[in-house]
Amino acid sequence: MASRSLANPFKRWYYYQCYYPKLGLRTDDVLHVYPDVKEALRRLPREKYYEREFRISRALQLSLQKTTLPKEEWTVYEEDESYLQPYLDDVRAEMAQQKWWSK
Repeated sequence: MASRSLANPFKRWYYYQCYYPKLGLRTDDVLHVYPDVKEALRRLPREKYYEREFRISRALQLSLQKTTLPKEEWTVYEEDESYLQPYLDDVRAEMAQQKWWSK
């Protein structure tokens, strides 16, 4: 329990040291697009997919301009929840099952 209470402030500090919250991106927006992530993105509801695309295109524009969002618009650590994880879990379970059946 003590290690958990010490880790959380460090995670929060590290989160704000990263570049992507300053661009309005969420943690799931910066995942490498491996086949499992690509399939999870395909299964994402259209609205969430478009929100993700907007955040990424805005971040690219800010990066090209060599600027960041105003601090009020940064992604907040407490609000950065994984929107892709449930879909990733399903895809990875299906891939593992498919691999098992192909033995």
